[in-house]
Amino acid sequence: MAGWSRCSVGGRSGPCGRARPPRGALPALTLAFALPDAVTNGVAVTPEGRIFAALARIDGSAGPRVVEIRDSRPVPFPDETWNAFTDGADAARTLVWVNSLRIGPDGDLWLVDTGSPGFGQPMRPGGCKLVQVDIAGARVRRTIPLDGVVTGKSFIDDVRFNGGRAYLTDAGAPALVVLDPVTGRGRRVLEGHPSVTASRPISAEGRIVRGPDGAPVYVHADQLEVSPDGAALFYQSCTGPLWRVPTRLLDDPGIAPASLAAAVEIVADTPPTGGTAIAADGTLFVSDTDAQRIVRIAPDGTASTLIQDPRLLWVDAMWIDSHNRLWLPAAQLNRLAVFQGGRSRVRFPVEVYTLQLEVGPAPNDHR
Repeated sequence: MAGWSRCSVGGRSGPCGRARPPRGALPALTLAFALPDAVTNGVAVTPEGRIFAALARIDGSAGPRVVEIRDSRPVPFPDETWNAFTDGADAARTLVWVNSLRIGPDGDLWLVDTGSPGFGQPMRPGGCKLVQVDIAGARVRRTIPLDGVVTGKSFIDDVRFNGGRAYLTDAGAPALVVLDPVTGRGRRVLEGHPSVTASRPISAEGRIVRGPDGAPVYVHADQLEVSPDGAALFYQSCTGPLWRVPTRLLDDPGIAPASLAAAVEIVADTPPTGGTAIAADGTLFVSDTDAQRIVRIAPDGTASTLIQDPRLLWVDAMWIDSHNRLWLPAAQLNRLAVFQGGRSRVRFPVEVYTLQLEVGPAPNDHR
């Protein structure tokens, strides 16, 4: 990944290549689907066009956690039983709060279940897990319990794959998790390091997001992407900056913590971020929750605004499909009641847009 340089995207200082306008004219946003009474903070799309969405149950509300969009309608996936969590249910065999989902290189749908029924609530025993779902058969192949890699303050946030490894972020107890999906064994790395720790609270629409107690919300290690050559992991807290570390060092269980920490470096000074995506040419896409825009960071470190539109309010986990479309779930998470003193300001329907790109997904990430 030579050629990356530190750049300033979010307004803080730092050496940077000169920002440039987007290359060529791009089509306007296209509405892919809309949810009349639910919020989605992540989508994943198969090469055949099947669409899956995670429904953000941050407020602990009842209802399906994961759906497939069929004929513009959300249908619980893989079935209603897995989506029927209530307090007292077996958290190991139901979806408690799925914060992220993605289709892995193996073609299966992978779900990151935080194990917590709502913001600020403790994880339910056995609830924090990685769930592998066979899409064609609509059945859970297996679950990987994450009990051994979490603490009482953990919030396992997102996952990416790289060969025989899975990397996860812990947004509650700042750290990265390196997991062997075959054995289910994992370990925490860079625990408490500045690269995984938010130095300021998340903001959106120019305002600091506050929890039910009125305190500013800090979201630690959250977004992560693997470089197309598999050599580097990019990651950050929701308020940046964006960092990278060589995956060969992450994958080495014998490396000294100090040696791993010494290999971490800043890539870009990013804005308050809802979600990211990476393309086959190494271009990173970063959503700006304050300015309702998508920032494009090129492999040479230069940054530009891909699109800015008031409809793109808190775009969360993005997805690049096999038709070179960037999927943009406008989640409006900052307007949920839990962050608004108990009264929701979400404008329904919640919409998911697409934007045509010039490049497709990284082949090592998904098809």
